Amino acid sequence: MKNTYTAALIKQHPRLPARVMRMQTPHGEVTTPAFMPVGTRAMMNYVTPADLHQGGNDIILGGNTYHMLCTPGMETLQKVGGMHQFMGWDKAMLTDSGGFQVFSLSKKGSVCIIDEDGAHFKHPLTGKILDLNAHTSIQAQKIIGADIIMAFDQCTPETGGREAALDALDRTHRWLITSKEEHDRHPQSAYGFKQALFGIIQGGSFRDLREQSTEFILKQALDGIAIGGEVIGFDMLKTAEIIDWVRPLLPDNKIRYTMGVGLDPQNLIDVVEKGIDIFDCVAPTRNARHGSLYFGEIKEEHGWLRFDNQGENCRILIKKSQYAQDETPIMPNCDCYTCLHFSRAYLHYLFKEGLIAYFHLASIHNIHVMENVCRHMQKIILAEQ
Repeated sequence: MKNTYTAALIKQHPRLPARVMRMQTPHGEVTTPAFMPVGTRAMMNYVTPADLHQGGNDIILGGNTYHMLCTPGMETLQKVGGMHQFMGWDKAMLTDSGGFQVFSLSKKGSVCIIDEDGAHFKHPLTGKILDLNAHTSIQAQKIIGADIIMAFDQCTPETGGREAALDALDRTHRWLITSKEEHDRHPQSAYGFKQALFGIIQGGSFRDLREQSTEFILKQALDGIAIGGEVIGFDMLKTAEIIDWVRPLLPDNKIRYTMGVGLDPQNLIDVVEKGIDIFDCVAPTRNARHGSLYFGEIKEEHGWLRFDNQGENCRILIKKSQYAQDETPIMPNCDCYTCLHFSRAYLHYLFKEGLIAYFHLASIHNIHVMENVCRHMQKIILAEQ
């Protein structure tokens, strides 16, 4: 494998901003659009690396910085050789800075305090005060060893109005400069692998702040661009609008990443149509655990795609009694391991009994659907003249 990070535009759709990019990382090549299954705590819920290999996944989000600082701790990770070794994952990996987690914790008051320097939170087990800031986040991500790391930022809340958005923007930009300085001092991981640093566009739902943030981030000569904030992925109409605001400012040769997008398969289609390359979300495995299985058909329409849910809201609820004797697969044309080998009736039985096999098989299916949507988008972009 080449110890380098590069990104190149392969082809753009002739009538849409949708495109195919190719990333070379020290742990392999990734062709976009690409969905990243999430292994926040150094594991993907109920699926193994072997399952992801079989499903064709080439990149994951692995080992969130906040959670890895808490446990197992940086000393353990460094001793075993980093997150790839720890998780048994040999392909590309992105990790995040911990900014979103401390944003969530800060809503609980005394659990986490955010000030001008960073975040200060109590270890959930020991009660020890830990400091997460632009220095310590990057240092931790060097030990995690992911191929793509994120600048430390403050996630912009959708409450608090323009003042809160400005405060978060100012901190994000100052912390970005510090993050880059820390990264430039040691551009490789603790194990000698090249790491790419992405900055995160903030600004909430204010167009001028999003544009200001984009311009500031582009001046820092980073490897890629993420779009963050509480609204991204939560409100898909606003997410699409924000992408439209910033896309004209973005260079063609850098990866574009919407953070937390992927509640449903159609969400991926919608952001790729707007020119986004990669995305992550915990929803596929979370939905699976709660009995919500992706269902629909990928259809071509006017030179692009849509996920036709056939009136089922993109999912079926496997707990319903109507599936108790249904011998068909979850999705008729799905070639995931679960659909090739098991029926809705069997999954209904496993779910009702609370058996661990259900969570495994259901998660395989939901992640596979997201990956399959990405493959279809790649195919149609490359084929369009």
